[in-house]
Amino acid sequence: MTVFRWIVGVLAALLATGSVLSLALFLAFDLPPWLARARTLRRGLWMALLLWFNVEVWGQVVWTLVTW
Repeated sequence: MTVFRWIVGVLAALLATGSVLSLALFLAFDLPPWLARARTLRRGLWMALLLWFNVEVWGQVVWTLVTW
């Protein structure tokens, strides 16, 4: 589980960094493709965090059922 947490954490950090940098480039140069890129990366970040949350919750459910 620790490996999964690290993978999702690194992926989330990369997506968040990319989203913030894309938004900064859009604000600095007013280029619409950078705003679209920032939104896409933000959606990817949200998806990665939801995946992590679901795996954590359902992992605990399965663990509880197995060790009951």
